[in-house]
Amino acid sequence: MNRVPEWNTVAPLLVDVATGRQPADTVFRNGIWVNVYSGELIPETDIAVVAGRFAYVGENASHCIGEGTNVVDVAGRYLVPGLCDGHMHIESGMLTVTQFVRAVAVHGSTSLFVDPHEIANVLGVEGVRLMHDEAMQSPINVYVQAPSCVPSAPGLETAGAELHAEHIAAMMQWPNIIGLGEVMNFPGVANNDERMVGEIAATVAAGKTVGGHFASPVLDNSFHGYVAGGPSDDHEGTREEDAIARVRQGMRAMLRLGSAWYDVEKQITAVTEKGLDPRNFILCTDDSHAGTIVNDGHMNRVVRHAIECGLDPVTAIQMATLNTAQHFGLERELGSIAAGRRADLLLVDDLPSMSITDVYARGTHLASGGKLLRSIDSFDYPGFSRDTVKMGKQLDAPDFDIDAPAGTDSVRVRVIGVVENQAPTQALEAQLDVVDGHIKADMAQDVCQIALVERHRATGDVVNGFVSGFGYNKLCAMASTVAHDSHHMIVVGTSKTDMAMAANRLGEVGGGVTFFSDGEEKAMIELPVAGLMSDEAAEIVASKTEELVEAMAACGCTLNNAYMQHSLLALVVIPELRISDLGLVDVNRFEKVGLVID
Repeated sequence: MNRVPEWNTVAPLLVDVATGRQPADTVFRNGIWVNVYSGELIPETDIAVVAGRFAYVGENASHCIGEGTNVVDVAGRYLVPGLCDGHMHIESGMLTVTQFVRAVAVHGSTSLFVDPHEIANVLGVEGVRLMHDEAMQSPINVYVQAPSCVPSAPGLETAGAELHAEHIAAMMQWPNIIGLGEVMNFPGVANNDERMVGEIAATVAAGKTVGGHFASPVLDNSFHGYVAGGPSDDHEGTREEDAIARVRQGMRAMLRLGSAWYDVEKQITAVTEKGLDPRNFILCTDDSHAGTIVNDGHMNRVVRHAIECGLDPVTAIQMATLNTAQHFGLERELGSIAAGRRADLLLVDDLPSMSITDVYARGTHLASGGKLLRSIDSFDYPGFSRDTVKMGKQLDAPDFDIDAPAGTDSVRVRVIGVVENQAPTQALEAQLDVVDGHIKADMAQDVCQIALVERHRATGDVVNGFVSGFGYNKLCAMASTVAHDSHHMIVVGTSKTDMAMAANRLGEVGGGVTFFSDGEEKAMIELPVAGLMSDEAAEIVASKTEELVEAMAACGCTLNNAYMQHSLLALVVIPELRISDLGLVDVNRFEKVGLVID
């Protein structure tokens, strides 16, 4: 790993290079400096780098060039700070930290702020430690947040582990922990839940940042109580008024563009039309799967999209660099091209399209032309992290039967409604027939079955319900051990036989995503690490994801990134209706509800 030395240990060397008393390691000449402090594009700029840090940025760095200096003629390209992703979950890429870094570094992402609450819900503190340690060996900056809500909603779900305030206080002492991950239990904060108060207090005492997650669209006194409770950012906004409300209360509004969450366009008007100060807006991805990263990019994709939505290019870059660094207290390290900072630098042909030709991380030439120039060491995940799917029994079609009230031939039921390109769901209702005493799904109404299969404690329990929005018109089923946030197994299908086969298949391979139709497996993504991540290359995982998308489409599903929608159906902290191992959950009221409506 190319570790950059602490600033205080090399400050005299930086001074000597800046003044010409010592030669630089590398000098970039004749570029256009994207200055995120002044908001300027400054032509004919030179940059001198030594010991992995910027030493000089100005008109002429010839005094920094010595016999051993590597001189790079930028030839009028833009000099852009390395991009920062202010909120994301590596596990959502279905990749390990190392494979994720390999995939995103070529797209100019040189700093990641990751919340590993997915693996924490499966493996607890030990899982977080694995990702923390893997992050520390990365050639780019991968900072880790301590997961705040494991489980995300106590009393409404059962995760594979639990974290409490004492765990958070201990993690705050780890060398690579940057703060507290998104505090999803927003009712808990607003009601002074003891666990939430303790975790936030431990983070603040350590002088670190508290991440937010206020998913309710109702900006009432609970919202104000949540802000008063300590979270300092929020990525759950979907409307202009959400972004405005956060920023007015002193929070950073994080605007996300993930694989399936398109929340930038609706909120960026707070800046482009309402004229709010852009310094308190941050761009992020939240969840991006391997296919999106390989084919479309990472933070460069988000910046490009923000520009397409009308944002000034330099302002968009500020939201993906300096604003993020300042938020996490790392302004002296990241987010700008200025003396003393880590030499994370992109050479870009065109700002609106974010056409990156070269990526430098900590002064090292890491990628060029979309290809890595150096190897990145792999990380070995131990056996306990690969044996996490414990179903307790083989499932059969009758495990997915849904009993109807006695003496009925038709019932009204609650249905989870998928909303394309957004994380929230709808709380729908449908009238369904009863056949042989069991409630029957109805493809004509776009209502199919959903089941949550317990997979942490081998109980063999199955919770059944209904979901709408996938558009399936053939007998099929998809099963996944990626089921935010408790990560049991979610199975969605129109055939109980296929549902059982898909679930059992994941038990055989130790986790992943599989799709069955007419009794045959059509696609499989093996995710052996915690049932969440593959240690194969992003390109391989992306190819398997494409096969999954094609299999879903062949059965009628036209949703954009439907796999991501599938993975959130058990996320009981985002309205309106979800499924957990304890039953259906009304997230607006944070309480369990029955499937059949009386």
